[in-house]
Amino acid sequence: MVSATSLLAAAAEEPTFDTGDTAWVLASTALVLLMTPGLAFFYGGMVRVKSALNMIMMSFLTIGIVSVLWVLYGYSVAFGDSGNGFMGDFQFVGLGELINDPVALNGGAYAIPALAFAMFQLMFAIITPALISGAIADRAKFLGWGVFVALWVTLVYFPVAHWVFDFGGAEADDTAGWLAAKGVMDFAGGTAVHINAGAAGLALAIVLGKRKGWPGSPFKPHNLPLVLLGAGLLWFGWFGFNAGSALGANGTAALAFTNTQVATASAVLGWLLVEKLRDGHATSLGAASGAVAGLVAITPACAFLVPWAAVVLGILAGALCALAVGLKYRFGYDDSLDVVGVHLVGGLVGCLYLGFFATQRSGYSSTDGLFYGGGWEPLWIQVQGAFSVLFYSLVVALVIGFAISRTIGFRISEEDEESGIDLLEHAEAGYDLTPTGSGAFRPGAHVSTKTDEGVPA
Repeated sequence: MVSATSLLAAAAEEPTFDTGDTAWVLASTALVLLMTPGLAFFYGGMVRVKSALNMIMMSFLTIGIVSVLWVLYGYSVAFGDSGNGFMGDFQFVGLGELINDPVALNGGAYAIPALAFAMFQLMFAIITPALISGAIADRAKFLGWGVFVALWVTLVYFPVAHWVFDFGGAEADDTAGWLAAKGVMDFAGGTAVHINAGAAGLALAIVLGKRKGWPGSPFKPHNLPLVLLGAGLLWFGWFGFNAGSALGANGTAALAFTNTQVATASAVLGWLLVEKLRDGHATSLGAASGAVAGLVAITPACAFLVPWAAVVLGILAGALCALAVGLKYRFGYDDSLDVVGVHLVGGLVGCLYLGFFATQRSGYSSTDGLFYGGGWEPLWIQVQGAFSVLFYSLVVALVIGFAISRTIGFRISEEDEESGIDLLEHAEAGYDLTPTGSGAFRPGAHVSTKTDEGVPA
């Protein structure tokens, strides 16, 4: 029997957590996880019928791979106290060391469990490579994609998360990431998530080459309601992404929440305005894409701006990203679902905007941008942060992509691409389009990848 005295003594030794802050971080963690299925629907609706299932499955495979690697060593590489600014050590391998411990970041200012923080950061690690998948829709081998995800998060995302998100331990600031120590402003992942993913998406679009028939053949979204549903889920989950990054139920979370909403709404208007002036029509796909562009741009900036500046940023991001998606036709890279135009460009816009409009009036920023009298230095720091992540991710993704292509292969054949990647990789179809058939094939049944019967483009 355990005595009451022993129980009281054990309870006294346990750290005291703020239950409200902990609840908010756990809820935000669930919201950020929801973003990846939302992204899967967003991307899945944008491709052709015969690729929809594969597009969704790429996101779900990413959830599986990254979750396991994060526990094994990813969190430790991102937030371990190595004493250098480029990657953490392996002190948290397996996460057993985090049980019942508080977060030891920013001077130990957060009274939340370390495991809650680790799971919150895991969701960022999941969605970042999932974003990349949109650049190579219709043509990537499922195995090749899985190998790429495992290598890319290990060599790129985990170290870059340390650069940007690790602000040092409870006592020693020399454990901080080098970009965090430099003063790069990135509240929730403009560099580590969006620029990082956009650069890797550009690299893989180069490695895999153009889809058969692109750009001459139409590659229209097969299900616009699914696209809008996915965009809505992303918008909903993004409040966890941005406001949750305050790591507490506080005024910073409220500001990030407010700025996320108004920037996203204004970005929808900015994108639709460009479409109307350029093409004569404001489309539902444009509204969904504009919302995502706004979410991307406000991500690094949401705690550093006053709300009116977030509105301006949203309009600017929506308009610029609407124009940027056309760059792939000018330069000849087949970025299938505009990862470069939305995430790379949107991330750059949001990060560099802080060099002009960041303000201490936000209550979170410790510096002022150029238009608030802070001079050119904040902008120069933002440029260094954004482009160092861009070039590192681009180069490493190119190396990984070409290595996979030369070994196990990364791209399916043009013949299989024409037949449909869903049948080839999963022996399933996203929709049951036959009078008597089923969306899934019977075990043992012959699956032909040489026909498009029942799965129209």
